Amino acid sequence: MKVDVFIPCLADQFRPETAGNLYKVLRHLGVEIIYPESQTCCGLMAYNEGHWDEVKIIGEKFINEFNSDRYVVIPSATCANMVRNNYSRFFYNTSFHLEYKKLQSRVFELSDFLINVMHVSAWKGKYKAHVFFHADSNTYYDYGIKDEPLQLLSMIEGLTLVSEKKNDSECGFGGSFSLSYPQLSSDFALELLKSAKDAGADTIVTLETSCMIQLESVALKNEISVKIMTLTDLLAESLRFSDAVFTDDPQMTLG
Repeated sequence: MKVDVFIPCLADQFRPETAGNLYKVLRHLGVEIIYPESQTCCGLMAYNEGHWDEVKIIGEKFINEFNSDRYVVIPSATCANMVRNNYSRFFYNTSFHLEYKKLQSRVFELSDFLINVMHVSAWKGKYKAHVFFHADSNTYYDYGIKDEPLQLLSMIEGLTLVSEKKNDSECGFGGSFSLSYPQLSSDFALELLKSAKDAGADTIVTLETSCMIQLESVALKNEISVKIMTLTDLLAESLRFSDAVFTDDPQMTLG
């Protein structure tokens, strides 16, 4: 199988290792990756700020870059949701109508892709940790994630989930929200961190690089000892402690 991958701008700029870890996860499953080199942004930040003209420009660029028939895998539910559900506001009944409609059906957040497209039912990874899983309300109610991330986490040997129920509390990032309302933003993050610690977690796993950065910052400021990872990073890290075998073939093409 060949797939296109999109790396969200925050991951690209602040956690580029997540892109490498996405490659490792997909490579482990024998997937060949196509990486369009000109990719930059899905338009979410501009959308949240109400810059509609800029969103349309960015969206047209995104549609043109991912105009194949391949799946598009994104290590972020918020970015995937932007393309799946928000592009319709800008491209419905326009010259891009057919292109965006085809793209909508091919865009997947990583865990959704692994469970519902590749039908992964076992994972060779090993990782010893007590994990509190977090996904914000947009992930559940807008994108439509169900329990796919929890299914993947439960497959990892040595990992104990301390949050079996859905946790949709906010991490406090929200794009420019964290800049406009820094105290409220920190309060959201602090409440989430305390919930995780009260549940006995030593690791918080989130789907979003933005939430990971936000939680790390607040945890450091408040001297809260907890490891924070994205699901993509944890899946890749778990393979380091397993007997997973990789081929020497690069399995990635620059598009």
